[in-house]
Amino acid sequence: MMDNQQSVLRRVLLHGLLIVGVIFSIGPFYWMVVGATNPSGEILSSPPTILPGSYLVENMTNLHDAIPILRNLFNSIVIAVIFVFASLLVCSAAGYAFAKYDFKGNRVIFASFLLAMMIPYQATIIPLFQLFSALDWINTYRAVILPQVCYPFAIFLIRQNMKGIPDSMIEAARIDGAGEISIFFKLALPTMKPALAAVGIFLFTHQWNNFMWPLIVMTTQENYTLPVALSTLAGLNSIDYGQLMLGTAISVVPIMVVFLILQKHFVSGILGGSVKE
Repeated sequence: MMDNQQSVLRRVLLHGLLIVGVIFSIGPFYWMVVGATNPSGEILSSPPTILPGSYLVENMTNLHDAIPILRNLFNSIVIAVIFVFASLLVCSAAGYAFAKYDFKGNRVIFASFLLAMMIPYQATIIPLFQLFSALDWINTYRAVILPQVCYPFAIFLIRQNMKGIPDSMIEAARIDGAGEISIFFKLALPTMKPALAAVGIFLFTHQWNNFMWPLIVMTTQENYTLPVALSTLAGLNSIDYGQLMLGTAISVVPIMVVFLILQKHFVSGILGGSVKE
C-alpha cells in the first residue's frame, strides 16, 4: 500500500512539474498573441490584459504602414531557404570527405574547422564587409548568404553521422562501377536524411534569426530581413507594442512550421553520430 501511495505521489509531482514547465514555455507565446491582438495601451495597462482582443486588423494595418512587412518576410524566406540548401550541399560534401577519405592532412584540416568555431563572429565583420564591398555585393542576397555557407558545426555533425555509413557498402558500390559523385548522391545522402533534417533545422533557425550581418550589408528597407525590419519599429520616443508583438508573432511562424515538418528526423539525426560501424 505504501509503495502504491509513493508511486502515485511521484506521478502527481512529476505531472505537476511538467505542467509548470509547459506554462513557463507557452506563456511567452501566449502573451505575444495577446499583445498582437490588443492596442499598445492595453498591453501596458495595470493589471495587464490577459485575453486576446479585437485589434488584430488595426495592428496589421499599422505594421504594414510602418514597414514593408510582406517584402521583408519574403526576403527572409528566400535567404534562409537558399542558405539551407547551399550549406547542406557544401557541408555534406565536406563531411563525407572528412569521414570517408583518408587523405594527408585530414585531421589537421578538420581540426582547423573546429577551431574556426572559436573565432568571434564580430572579428570577421570588417574583412567580410571590405570583401563584399570590393565585389559590389552590398545590399544583395549574396552578401547575406555566402559568408556562412561553409558552417563548421554543420560539417562536424554531418561528419560524425557519415562515419556511421559502413565502408564496406561504399567499397561494394565502387566495385560495381559507381563513381564517387554517384556514391555521394545516391548512396551517402539518402542514408543521411535524419542528420540532414537536423542540420537543416539548425541552419534555417540560425539564418532566420541572423541580425547583425544583414543589418550591416543591407542598406535599403525593401531588402531588410524580417529581424532587421522589426528592430526599426522600436523608436526613440515611443514604441507601438501591438504592432511589434504582431511582427514578432509572424517571424516565429516559419520556424515552427519547419520544425514541425522535420521534427521526427531531428532527434535521430542528432544522435546518429553515436552509432559507429
